[in-house]
Amino acid sequence: MAKDSSFDVVSEADAQEVDNACQQAARELRQRYDLKDSGATLEFSRGEGSFVVQAPSEFVCAQVIDVLNSKLARRGVDLRSVSWDDARPAAGSSVRREGRLVQGIETALAKRIAGDVRGLGLKCKVSVEGDRLRVSSPSKDALQKVIGFLRDSDYGLPLQYVNYR
Repeated sequence: MAKDSSFDVVSEADAQEVDNACQQAARELRQRYDLKDSGATLEFSRGEGSFVVQAPSEFVCAQVIDVLNSKLARRGVDLRSVSWDDARPAAGSSVRREGRLVQGIETALAKRIAGDVRGLGLKCKVSVEGDRLRVSSPSKDALQKVIGFLRDSDYGLPLQYVNYR
């Protein structure tokens, strides 16, 4: 009997690249002509994976997020890995908007992905292991077909395929 090959499906963003992009965006906020004296701030907590944007208006807040998005895209971080809350009023007349870095696949979505992979009719086994999926099969061709299917599908998260053995 042949040993099964496998790979893991994960959704993770490189925290170091996100941190670097936030530092670049904060530097641009201090230097850019239209945002220099606006009082807008951008903070990133690497431990919690959360962003905080504070700005004098929603328009300036949107500009700060656009600057951050451009820096994230330039550093190769998929923009779907950041989810933003709605803007909330803060102290004075300023606006505060919080975001978080999406790490891992939620259980409901993982079960949906596993069902879709099983629906392909390939001879492979899919299991949900915490915030990742493990796909295994004796045929490496079946695993390549699963990866191709998942790349073509849109689940609202960036998916990576790791630990291919």
